[in-house]
Amino acid sequence: MFRNFFTAKRICRAGIIAALYVALTYAFAPVAFGIFQIRPGEALTLLPLFFPEAIPALYVGCLLANLASPFLLYDLTIGPLATLAAAVCTYLIGVAFRRYAGKGAAVLKVGLGGIFPILFNAFVIPAVIVFLCSEGADATIAVYWTTFASFLLTETIWVLGLGIPLYAFVANMRKRGVAAFTDGKKKPLPRTPSEPSQPTPQS
Repeated sequence: MFRNFFTAKRICRAGIIAALYVALTYAFAPVAFGIFQIRPGEALTLLPLFFPEAIPALYVGCLLANLASPFLLYDLTIGPLATLAAAVCTYLIGVAFRRYAGKGAAVLKVGLGGIFPILFNAFVIPAVIVFLCSEGADATIAVYWTTFASFLLTETIWVLGLGIPLYAFVANMRKRGVAAFTDGKKKPLPRTPSEPSQPTPQS
């Protein structure tokens, strides 16, 4: 089972996803942490809809990206675990919709799959910032809900605003059979009517 799962292609793809997450976070490092987070890498959280290897990739990517966080202790534990839990839930949505095709199914799949990274981050990370990393007047329920609203907005922008075009691109690449985006072997093109068939050997 694990031998079939950890193929060279999937390992390489996981490495690319993790590296992209880290690079996109570090590129916006001055504004990637804190109450108002600018993290375009969150668009990658929709990739578990396609690739199971995106689950550990996002966890590792978040772990490495958070090395630059001012809340290091919590962002190396609670933050990556929230990303991991959201990625698992998003993957399960992809599995549930695997048998369904069409634009309506795709819209519903993206919408449901994107809910988890948005809500996990919006609920969990403000709790870390407000109640574990703040003191006095900054550690109140009112501040928590204000921070929650900020995270809800920014996560929605990155997960859906950037994630939907990414989802459409990956879906198109898979539909066209581009090897980097698929797991199976590329199917041979059907013969045209004018193409002569191979002679069948006589017994």
